Amino acid sequence: MANISELDPSASPLNYYGYELRRLRKAASLTLNQLGDIIFCTGSLIGQIETARKAPTRELTERADAALGADGALLRLWPLVARSQLPGWFQSYAEMEAKATHIHTFQAQLVDGLLQTEEYARAVLGVLTKDRLDERVAARVQRQQILEGANPPLVWVILSEAVLHQEIGGHEVMRKQLTRLLAFRNNDWVQLQVLPFTAGAHAGMPGSFAILRSDDHPDVAYTEGYESGHMTFNPLEAKARSLRYDHLQAAALSVEESAELIARVTEERYGEHP
Repeated sequence: MANISELDPSASPLNYYGYELRRLRKAASLTLNQLGDIIFCTGSLIGQIETARKAPTRELTERADAALGADGALLRLWPLVARSQLPGWFQSYAEMEAKATHIHTFQAQLVDGLLQTEEYARAVLGVLTKDRLDERVAARVQRQQILEGANPPLVWVILSEAVLHQEIGGHEVMRKQLTRLLAFRNNDWVQLQVLPFTAGAHAGMPGSFAILRSDDHPDVAYTEGYESGHMTFNPLEAKARSLRYDHLQAAALSVEESAELIARVTEERYGEHP
């Protein structure tokens, strides 16, 4: 195992977290195994986190913060650690997303990441590789914290009807995912529309995209590719993307009709009343 003293805490959020965890553990005069026993994990896992070989989960962070009397220091670090587990090309977008006051997205193939269940996210992210899958899933789920704050953004999501039928992760995963979408009916800050198959040719045919608005920056237009993403502050591009979105909203079912369709697909395709 690498010597923790070799870690440069300024090298990355994960390094800083590991450095702080070790410092707090040593200050409490606890061995790796002793801390592991207290927070219900193995000493080996604690060692891997302290050497930046593994990212912590939020649950482990909460227990470690309480056990070591860190007064929230580890909890404040954890969102930075989670975000650092996102693909490098996506991190800039995630930072802008966290600051946005309005988020508009169109998704042609998948449930938007802000609305995904953990099981659905695991199935999507694990298609090609299981490497660091827990960390990557945690990073995606962490993005959803912006929906639970005191001042959440207004999130407007348009999903192609195909998203409801593409069985990601199996029957049960899809049932839970669509049930979660229906739960957002009670959230004033999350609005969901479905673009039905009957819409035919539509403005979103080139692919999925997002538009971010905030008080401190001009509108951001974002398009994701296979292994990269393109984010632009160009006002003409952002305006053109907004026009596409307006056309998609007009072609989509209303929020109420969309919920009815999701409920019907959940019952008929995945076998249970939501």
